[in-house]
Amino acid sequence: MPTYDLYAKDPGDRLWQVPATGAARFAWEYDDGRDRLLALYQKGKDKQWDGQRRIDWDLEVDPHDPLGTPDEAMSLYGTRHWAKMTEADKGELRKHYASWQFSQFLHGEQGAMVCAARIVESVPDLDAKFYSATQTMDEARHAEIYGRFLHEKIGMLYPVNDNLRSLLGDTLADSRWDMPYLGMQVLIEGLALAAFGMIRDTTDKPLPKQILAYVMQDEARHVAFGRMALRDYYKQLTDAELREREEFVIEGCHLMRDRLRGVEVLENFGIPKAEAEEYSEQSEFLALFRRLLFSRIVPCVKDIGLWGKRLQQAYVDMGAFEMGDSNLDRLMAEDEEIAERLDAERFAGEERERVAEVREAIEEGQRLTG
Repeated sequence: MPTYDLYAKDPGDRLWQVPATGAARFAWEYDDGRDRLLALYQKGKDKQWDGQRRIDWDLEVDPHDPLGTPDEAMSLYGTRHWAKMTEADKGELRKHYASWQFSQFLHGEQGAMVCAARIVESVPDLDAKFYSATQTMDEARHAEIYGRFLHEKIGMLYPVNDNLRSLLGDTLADSRWDMPYLGMQVLIEGLALAAFGMIRDTTDKPLPKQILAYVMQDEARHVAFGRMALRDYYKQLTDAELREREEFVIEGCHLMRDRLRGVEVLENFGIPKAEAEEYSEQSEFLALFRRLLFSRIVPCVKDIGLWGKRLQQAYVDMGAFEMGDSNLDRLMAEDEEIAERLDAERFAGEERERVAEVREAIEEGQRLTG
């Protein structure tokens, strides 16, 4: 079925055209480059995988409870609207929330694919071009996987959120070569990693857990790439240039925070926008969720050298300042370990089944020839 037939709201034009600015850069220096980036490039090549084969798409998903979302996690919980809802209504609400969440993941991954391709084009260093090429393939795979999950398992999509669309547009329209790094690798990818991780660690549903764990294994490399490249470059910038980028980060963080309200879902259930926004703001669960979403962004921003007073105050106001001391390397290492452990558990079970089948075949052969 065409995607447009599955949208819960009219997404508008089928094609969004963002005017491209900035120069394409060719590098004529073909020496080995930076060891750290080349090691990451090698890892990017070694860790390529096929979403059709690695993920068990035969696992069933209940579209009315695809993530095992508890009642308390929905912003209507405890309101007069919730009291009137039947169990079927609540299942439909869970379906819409999951569709909305994973649709934003899907749109963000397409944005990441375009930004990674843009980095290949605009970054001045060949070693960074090499790695960005592997990331472009990673993001294509992620978009493919999220698209398949939404089409086949949930059967519903939501249009791109206005705030995500705005940040993507600002990131791609900027002529400075480092801005796709900052907008995508640090802000959009950092927030996505935190959102993926919170669902991965709380869902009891095996298919979304697989998808999120494997995608996060790739994303851990992408954030490491952005940190390396920007940390080196930002050491060379003037105070005025750093302040410009800090302003971009502040605006981007506000957009990302406001993106995660799910107001569009409540509007689809007949709740006026102003009332839907109020419920989203009052939800204790969503308030905690929004704050924890900055657990990957704040330490990364601090690490790359953007930590002026105004930016620090913005994080104080968002209740996320203390996250600047989080150990980002440990979080990324855990993302990789969780995916590897999930593989080991899944494929060890398959190996045991194959061994048992072979043993049974041998025993059956011995009985027939005995």
